[in-house]
Amino acid sequence: MEVYQIRVFLEVARHLSFTEASDILNLTQPAVSAKIKSLETEIGTPLFHRLGRKIQLTDVGEFLLENGPKLIDIENDLFQEIEHIKKGKSGILKIGCTSEIANGWLPAKLFTYRQKYPHLQLQCHVFDSAELLYRSLTNSEIDVGFTDINFSDVAEISAIEIASIHYSLFVSATHPLASKKWLSLTDLKQHYWVLMNSEAPSRKVLEARLAEIGLSLNDFPHLETVDTASLMRTYMTQGAYLGFASNFEFQLECQSGSLVAISLQEFALSGNVFLLMPKGISDVNDLNNNKSSKSSRTISDLTPVQKLVELLKNDQSDDQQDDQTNQQKTFVPRINNAIHMRSPSFALRSSNSHRPETITLSIGIQNGTIPSVTAGLIIQRLELLSHFLPKDGRYSGTKFKIEWQNFATGAPIVTGLDSGKLNIGILGDYPLLLSALPNVETDKCNTRLVSFVSSNPDGSGNAFIVPNQSKVETIADLRGQVIAVPLRSSAHGMVMRSLQAANLLDDVELISLDHIQAVRGFNFPLHLADSYAHFAPFHDVACRCGKFRHLTDANLDDLPSFYGVVVNHDLADRYPEVVIAYVQSLKAAQYWYDTTPSAPAQVAQWTRLELDLVTEILNGSYQTEQPARFFSETVIRPDWLKLHIDQLSKIPDNENLTKINLEQWIQPEFLKQS
Repeated sequence: MEVYQIRVFLEVARHLSFTEASDILNLTQPAVSAKIKSLETEIGTPLFHRLGRKIQLTDVGEFLLENGPKLIDIENDLFQEIEHIKKGKSGILKIGCTSEIANGWLPAKLFTYRQKYPHLQLQCHVFDSAELLYRSLTNSEIDVGFTDINFSDVAEISAIEIASIHYSLFVSATHPLASKKWLSLTDLKQHYWVLMNSEAPSRKVLEARLAEIGLSLNDFPHLETVDTASLMRTYMTQGAYLGFASNFEFQLECQSGSLVAISLQEFALSGNVFLLMPKGISDVNDLNNNKSSKSSRTISDLTPVQKLVELLKNDQSDDQQDDQTNQQKTFVPRINNAIHMRSPSFALRSSNSHRPETITLSIGIQNGTIPSVTAGLIIQRLELLSHFLPKDGRYSGTKFKIEWQNFATGAPIVTGLDSGKLNIGILGDYPLLLSALPNVETDKCNTRLVSFVSSNPDGSGNAFIVPNQSKVETIADLRGQVIAVPLRSSAHGMVMRSLQAANLLDDVELISLDHIQAVRGFNFPLHLADSYAHFAPFHDVACRCGKFRHLTDANLDDLPSFYGVVVNHDLADRYPEVVIAYVQSLKAAQYWYDTTPSAPAQVAQWTRLELDLVTEILNGSYQTEQPARFFSETVIRPDWLKLHIDQLSKIPDNENLTKINLEQWIQPEFLKQS
């Protein structure tokens, strides 16, 4: 049995296609068939069932598919260790990278390496494309590689995230857009652009992101392509062109003031720089090992490659400590791990054997409700969902149609989820529970709770307000009055609980507040009712406008408030990877809001609210000294849900809440997998 026969078998078994295997192996189909037939003859049993044009693995084939890669790894290890021995004696380290890595991040690392190991020689090769880097690495022409293209799906390459890389729009300092701090690609289609050639990693990153948001470079009619960074710089400085590049490029120009980097809405998160090595070499594993390799061997025992890995590992730890120190000077983020954008995957060829499928996602959000913006508005504006949606495996070739539906309150979202018109909904506590009620016809719940969004531990997010001239001072003064509130909203839940606690529920009249009118200009109709209740930020804005004031003792139960993400049970069952992608998008939005200093100001601009009101309502981390009422949160709190059910179910017309099966409704596994 030849190891190469196993390689051929594994490709056929993975794709269940002789044609695809022959393309990948660069062999003819008859040659692949002959290798498989020869292997079956030596083993003495078939490896595949032939079903017309389709094939399936036999039991022996399944066993070989599971264990065959071990032989490949052993062969790779043998050859790589031999190469390590040779390179250890020669003391030469050959490094490959793409141009932007060579221009920015890598030089400082190589200089530190040479200072630490002056007796070792370095050779750095710069490649114009990721494919040339790949071929040089697999042909053993270089020992390690660095790029911002993801090679994790390439069988023979190990890829480790080693650093961050950020992408921006670059313009001349005299360009009319130079004063902007934040722009969107969708608003820049008619501008003149200059980009590197189609093989440049930065261009691949841009094209991949455009595809995610339903655009392509064809939507940019004024586009010039150049082959060098110097030409690109000339177009920007002398021709007022827009350029797209990483933060490793044009550093000197930005420092001198000739160019300006502008943040792009679609690239709000950083990407990754990857360390590439042939699979099977233990050096890559050293980088993920928390224990220093010095504990088992001395520095002098390491090969040049292992010394570089050791240096990068130490640099990575130092960078993390510096980040934590800087963060502690301002706040302690709730999210400990950085969330990065997914880099475009490297592939020598693209294939799609799946039948194209279109999945429509109808999402009910509340963009005007600040506590829920990380689950809706920010994901929508930063195009995060399109970025995290699955693209591989069963979703290869799948098209996603995202329909964002903005509502003023949660009531129509509950209705949309129940009717099947919405797949995903962002809801506050009371409507969240209403979405969990069993369907009258099937006696089963139509939704699944997959994540919290934000939490308000003392329940101050909802409030009673009265006109300034009103004589009402306390909740007891509400007896006999008409109270307007958005029905089936979190404020409605608070009103019912508070009135029940004050024994006033039968002595007031609750009417529906015209929420559309309330949202437009935040003008509450003064003559609609005696008193009003709403959720943040609407009661805050009404009071800031000078016509209303808060009742300070109104929320008598002090139950925590919260917002959550619910999904239709059909979406959760049929497309769990899509639900995971939404939760990933939520976490990314929270991370962006938590770690980007300008994020609250941007949210204020999108919602047309005052900045201090945004920060007063929503903070990204738990800090007792911070004034925020809501904090970003994803962990689901069953105890809080039960408290709401226990109190609301005692109120007339809410008895059905006791039928909610929290164990079936709450599905935390999506959070875990995200």
